[in-house]
Amino acid sequence: MREAATELLVDLDPRSNVTDLLRDQRRKDPEHALYARKVPGGWDTVTAARFEDRVRAVARGLIAAGLVPGGTVAVMSRTRFEWTLVDFAIWYAGGVTVPVYETSSRSQVSWILSDSGAKIVLVEDEAKRDLVREASGTADGPGPSIWSMTESADGADLASLEASGAGVDDDALERARSAAGLADVASLVYTSGTTGRPKGCEITHGNFALVARNTILFLPEILDRPDTRTLMFLPLAHVLARAVQVICLAAGTTVAHAASAAELIEDLGTFKPTFLLAVPRVFEKVYATAQQNAEEAGKGRVFELAARTAIDYSKALDAAARGTGRGPGPLLRIRHALFDRLVFARVRAAFGGDLQHIVSGASALNPREAHFFRGAGLILLEGYGLTESTAPCTANTPSHTKVGTVGIPMPGTTIRVAADGEVLVKGIGIFRGYHRNDAANAEAFADGFFRTGDLGELDEDGFLTITGRKKDLLVTAGGKNVAPGPLEEKLRESRLVSQAVVVGEGRPFVGALLTLDPDGLAAWCRARKTAVLTPAQAAASPQVLAELQGAVDAANELVSRAEGIRKFRVLDTDFTVESGLLTPSLKLKRASVLEAYADDVEGLYAK
Repeated sequence: MREAATELLVDLDPRSNVTDLLRDQRRKDPEHALYARKVPGGWDTVTAARFEDRVRAVARGLIAAGLVPGGTVAVMSRTRFEWTLVDFAIWYAGGVTVPVYETSSRSQVSWILSDSGAKIVLVEDEAKRDLVREASGTADGPGPSIWSMTESADGADLASLEASGAGVDDDALERARSAAGLADVASLVYTSGTTGRPKGCEITHGNFALVARNTILFLPEILDRPDTRTLMFLPLAHVLARAVQVICLAAGTTVAHAASAAELIEDLGTFKPTFLLAVPRVFEKVYATAQQNAEEAGKGRVFELAARTAIDYSKALDAAARGTGRGPGPLLRIRHALFDRLVFARVRAAFGGDLQHIVSGASALNPREAHFFRGAGLILLEGYGLTESTAPCTANTPSHTKVGTVGIPMPGTTIRVAADGEVLVKGIGIFRGYHRNDAANAEAFADGFFRTGDLGELDEDGFLTITGRKKDLLVTAGGKNVAPGPLEEKLRESRLVSQAVVVGEGRPFVGALLTLDPDGLAAWCRARKTAVLTPAQAAASPQVLAELQGAVDAANELVSRAEGIRKFRVLDTDFTVESGLLTPSLKLKRASVLEAYADDVEGLYAK
């Protein structure tokens, strides 16, 4: 059993809570821009004083609406400034925030509202209000009090909520704001439900506040510097985005929110963030798009050489850091300088030009993408965490990075790898427990450590590598243990592949289900000057199947012959959040996929 730990760097008064982070920022500099809102022609800054004034006004309205300390308030919206506003207002009113993904189904919303006991719901618009009414079974009768973040025809919006709280005096607001301490619940965050019904994780004020204060000291190159800016586009219903936003508030980082995925590139160009938070699928798409654009411009060979140079350059840096090499040699440096002018500068410009660091989380990152972006001048740092750990419990840092690992323990955190390979975590980010679920809590902890369900390895320097999920391990009919994760990651390197699901539990050999990436397929067809195929047509195309076989062969090089993929099947539709086969953070719902495509799995093994 191996263990690694990082000491706590700063502690907090147990009587304090998350709201004190905002109060500290206002006292420090009331005119500092904490947020930026997109307006015609640019960005409107929201100072610490202006933000707290709005927070207090909404909090008064919530108190007037019946919220009492410890009461739950659900929030259902896409990522936007108002999400952040109401989150802090709920805390100022002494409440507990219950995030609900904007893509959640009626049954999911119904379960969360029922389990959390939320009597007040803040929604983005009228469509979400109608969904909440249906989900709560009160379309024609009394139910939760529902308020819209945007202007509402019936006046049940933020403006009227604020106005309704005018009679709540300062003393009443302060009693509510200061009611919670670090040990009290700040948010009830429901798991993504990849393995069953979502469980409510009780995240405390201490989890958020201690992680925030310690992360600033742990990552000073990113956070403890003047004029830091980030553009938030991940769902704020996800604990990772929420935790990072609290970290940014504590650090004084200016946060903007992307209006939509369609406007993300434009927003990056005008807001010019200094660091970003993203999930691995974003990097896969950016890389594939850059490759596609180069090929369509007749510069595919140049991009291929540039990519190889970036990866070699990053690997040389890694070898020097590990003490197994001397770093990039003279010829590699010359090639790198050449491609920096020809290719890498354009990659950096696509992110706004000021970006220096990218933090990747939520799922496994392919080391190839990490090396490429670092070699192109963007330091990509992978971390690891779960909803139950308030997101980050390990991370690479700009000065201590090993590509392919998820870094070292965060401050105040201990990582232990059990005898069976399971990663166990104890520390300041670990949640208080599952809401009203004694059975799950009994299973979740061992000797004070949270059992993550992930498999991993710790090296001699305390860097953690995640090797798979305990429940995802396949055992073939021949008794061979197969971890599907590395094979699936390698398959997704192909521009044609959107999703890959490796199967083989109790079967005579390992197989795979593949879905096609529409953009990658279209680019592949254009490069061959053929008509663009539909996914159904491509699934029957000998040329496409041959290309996919090459991707399978490349994946099989990672494992022994007994663990390799022997057959694959191409599906004619991709997995989406809306279909229930991906979580909102784009993680695969493996059990749901296997249930939905049971016939296709059987087809792999038909004689």
